[in-house]
Amino acid sequence: MNPQEPLVFKVATEDWEFEQIHRLNYKTFVEEIPQHQASPTQRLVDKFHAENTYLICLSNQKLAGMLAVRGSRPFSLDQKLPDLDSHLPRGRTICEIRLLAIERKFRGARGGQVLQGILALLWQHGVEKGYDLAIISGTTRQQRLYQHLGFVPFGPLVGSGDAQFQPMYVTLETFEVTAREFLRSSPARSFHPSAVNFLPGPVTVRREVRRAFEQAPESHRGEDFKKDFQATKQILGELVRAGKVELFMGSGTLANDVVAGQLSLLGRPGLILNNGEFGSRLVDQARRFNLKFETLEFPWGKPLDLDAVRKKLERRPPARRVSASKKLPAGPETGVPSEPPAWLWCVHCETSTGILADLDALKTMCAGRGVKLCLDCISTIGTLPVDLTGVYLASCSSGKGLRAYPGLAMVFYHHEVTPAPDKLPRYLDLGFCAQQQGIPFTFSSNLLHALHAAVKRVDWERRFAQTAELSAGLRLRLAETGLDLIGNGAQTSPAVITIPLPPEMNSLKIGEAMQEAGYLLSYNSEYLRRKNWIQICLMGECLHEKVVPVANALNRVCSHRAASPAAQPVAG
Repeated sequence: MNPQEPLVFKVATEDWEFEQIHRLNYKTFVEEIPQHQASPTQRLVDKFHAENTYLICLSNQKLAGMLAVRGSRPFSLDQKLPDLDSHLPRGRTICEIRLLAIERKFRGARGGQVLQGILALLWQHGVEKGYDLAIISGTTRQQRLYQHLGFVPFGPLVGSGDAQFQPMYVTLETFEVTAREFLRSSPARSFHPSAVNFLPGPVTVRREVRRAFEQAPESHRGEDFKKDFQATKQILGELVRAGKVELFMGSGTLANDVVAGQLSLLGRPGLILNNGEFGSRLVDQARRFNLKFETLEFPWGKPLDLDAVRKKLERRPPARRVSASKKLPAGPETGVPSEPPAWLWCVHCETSTGILADLDALKTMCAGRGVKLCLDCISTIGTLPVDLTGVYLASCSSGKGLRAYPGLAMVFYHHEVTPAPDKLPRYLDLGFCAQQQGIPFTFSSNLLHALHAAVKRVDWERRFAQTAELSAGLRLRLAETGLDLIGNGAQTSPAVITIPLPPEMNSLKIGEAMQEAGYLLSYNSEYLRRKNWIQICLMGECLHEKVVPVANALNRVCSHRAASPAAQPVAG
């Protein structure tokens, strides 16, 4: 054994891995612990082999350690304790842990590392599968270790002779605390299992996207780059039925600044709709561009009042006042612009709450009155069907629903645009960008190739349906646990679930506890902290088996905080 060889921890999938598992199983549970009869093949295939998930440690393709997990009844303990459930906490999703074994030559200096890594993998596997209670038949030789990890003995000993075992169980919340303490105390390595990402961004990306990003940088003037650049623009335009799109190096905020710059060229007043944090940001960006506009405010978590919007768009200029000497047109002193709005700007999905604007109604309303509709679609494009037909300008970014890395902004449009060198900063000039075939300045080939990999050959209809299905199931489960949801009864995005917490719970503490439990939720934004809200977002790559357990984990964490609000965060 070379002590410098790296240890690899994984789920067993290969035939050669299973062969080594059978042989280590024999060495441990025939030769060392005489639980089974000897065999000339020196192989022991577990009776539940077809149902087991094996968590293993490899060193230079040699099996160093293993552990088997299964969630199907009957368990092996069911056969030894007919009244098994009577010994266990109720209402739990149970798995059985078996066949923990470490190869003899790895039990020295590296034994702690092997055990540590397998336990970390077990923790992550349990979180992903939604298991919140594990049972074992722990060999009496290692009973102190199991109890140190939080396992609770129950029932009589099982087995006989030198192969006696103590039935034990551990809850997920206990294991997360005791095992974490045990693992951190080991000098070998820290315990940092990967968490499941439910952030609005950055999101989890697919392997092919990561590989595309990791390519060597290319010149933005190269032919291969230009080919991918135009292909990406074509896919994006077709996705949302937009005639044209320009890409910029920056975040979605940059895209909205580009939109504001184009509105400033119109020289006409407009109307901004605001029902949340990101509507407020549009107002701020419009003010910074000195746009002439009115704001229509709506409560956070409530849909836009379309009747109120309609009345604003239908408003006629006030009657001109008549003086004794001459007629004076209505002016700024009236507090009302002298002409009705020429443009309307709003957020399609108000990400702070998840509330969706009725895009079809807004398009119809604006088209019938000659009003140019502009949209912030940063949280909708890529998460649900978006049709930008008839939309004047729309913004988006790469790091949310399109499921690439953050860093690219985009503006969609249909009309002809021309440069405005005397009125707009060079970098924010949409017309100048279009004039230069979309690549006027240095552009990251890594971000571009990653975005192209993220959007090409995607079955968008299937993706949208899967996101909607996952969201509906998650909302139902959250409601069943007693949690309130922002926007109930309103049209909400399937990719944003906003949860207001009661005053006795602190959103920051809940978010930290969820992160300890293996889930990255959105809770750290200033507006979420201010309102004591947390969010679960489904914008990245989300698998059903990773989405289902998050509601159970959140319920456990919230229940613990409600029971002991003054306590420090405890993973749940």
